[in-house]
Amino acid sequence: MYICLCNALTDRQVKQAAVTAGTTNPSGVYAACGCRAQCGQCVRAMVALLRGEDGAVADLQGAD
Repeated sequence: MYICLCNALTDRQVKQAAVTAGTTNPSGVYAACGCRAQCGQCVRAMVALLRGEDGAVADLQGAD
């Protein structure tokens, strides 16, 4: 599932970047992926994913 549309980051890429970089914050994930937040709409979903709140990410799938 795409977490960040602006940078085309999937949940798998976010999790892998977090593990590789040893970080649990979005800015560290963006840095590990070689990009940065653009519109910011993904930050809540990324935080929920990094915290392991899978239900929170599922709730955001239908959000505009």
